[in-house]
Amino acid sequence: MTDIKKVVVLGAGTMGFGIAGVCANAGCEVLLLDLEKSACDAAKEKLVAGRSPVITDAGNLDRISTGSFDDDLDKIKDYDWICEVVVENVDIKRSLLSKVEAARADGSIVSTNTSGIPLRDIYRDMPERLQQDIAVTHFFNPVHIMKLVELVPGEHTRPEVITTLADVLGNKLNKGVVYAKDTVNFIGNRIGCMWMLSGLHVAEKSMKDNGLTIETIDALMAEPIGLPATGLYGLVDLIGLDVMYNVGKNLETNLPTNDPGRAYTSFTDSVQKIYDRGQLGRKTGGGFYKLTRHDDGSKSMEVFDLPNDQWKAAVPVTLEESDSTLEKLFGRDDANAQFVTDIMVQTLSYSADLVPEIADDIVNIDRAMRWGFGWKKGPFELIDLIGADKVIDVIQSKGQSVPKMLALLQENKVTSFYRNDGAEYFGIDGQWHQTS
Repeated sequence: MTDIKKVVVLGAGTMGFGIAGVCANAGCEVLLLDLEKSACDAAKEKLVAGRSPVITDAGNLDRISTGSFDDDLDKIKDYDWICEVVVENVDIKRSLLSKVEAARADGSIVSTNTSGIPLRDIYRDMPERLQQDIAVTHFFNPVHIMKLVELVPGEHTRPEVITTLADVLGNKLNKGVVYAKDTVNFIGNRIGCMWMLSGLHVAEKSMKDNGLTIETIDALMAEPIGLPATGLYGLVDLIGLDVMYNVGKNLETNLPTNDPGRAYTSFTDSVQKIYDRGQLGRKTGGGFYKLTRHDDGSKSMEVFDLPNDQWKAAVPVTLEESDSTLEKLFGRDDANAQFVTDIMVQTLSYSADLVPEIADDIVNIDRAMRWGFGWKKGPFELIDLIGADKVIDVIQSKGQSVPKMLALLQENKVTSFYRNDGAEYFGIDGQWHQTS
């Protein structure tokens, strides 16, 4: 196993300087490169700025040197790991990696940070040496806070590349590594984006049919499910409708033809309308929510009334005890419970049909959603919480087929995906395995 002591980070954006910072904190010597050295120098200053700086020990900052692609790319021959973190554009990545391949040393490891571009499209027709030495290392932002890194090999990646990266990511950078496959959006974003994009459709139907409000929907999609306090619309505001739009287009292009997610790759008409006028979320001062700071120092929150296409004062929501947990909500037929059941059964069913397509086991999927999206329990842990039989009953009541992993439970007369307090998990082979 190669010991990684020297790291090149190609790209000084938010993700790039975050990776550079955590590597420096771990004792690595780091070379940060971008189009202009000045961009790297400015990024380096950001590492010690703000309320939650990446680097708190100024001495670690000295481990980072900076430069430009044109002037300093030849220096990468002296580094163990070259981590490319440029813009999400396959042509730009391929162009840069071609130059990297010409400059790097034998035995060095190359990784690309992408949230959804298939690795095979990035290394297509490139030299065999690169295809053997490259993998995806998908960090989540902010890098110094988020635990998850998805590690994805290509068809020809040497096993040693994966074991070495897993070791440095897990043991040196203290990340939670999940092993994903070279499929669209990997694990976390494949399931998380299905939950968000389908959720926008399900939520709007609940507004029209049952009078639910955005405030109520977000309250239901937070603590009761064990999801972050942003809920659904608050999370989309944080990410940005422009990002979600691009995610949808990527999924439309790359999802398998029979994938249920294809039904949700486009926005509803009303969400498309606010996207078209630039109402994108926090980055534009308002999306579904808008915080206004008044001259007297007070603040007020407004929420966008989608059915009426206008802003109104946000109304705080306190849920009843009967709506306080997923177990209490799932399967009931009142308005709140129907919404929760519709969105969660779709997400859980989707997850249960993706093994082994996106990961070899349920553990990697559950960890991806906990570590990358802040869920307290992953999809299969949530199924266990509700009860697999109850989830199957709801799926069948909707006239849908039982997904693969749930069907496997039925066939083997097993009632849960985990046992012995999570020490063992149920595998695609129908056997119990130790949870490592």
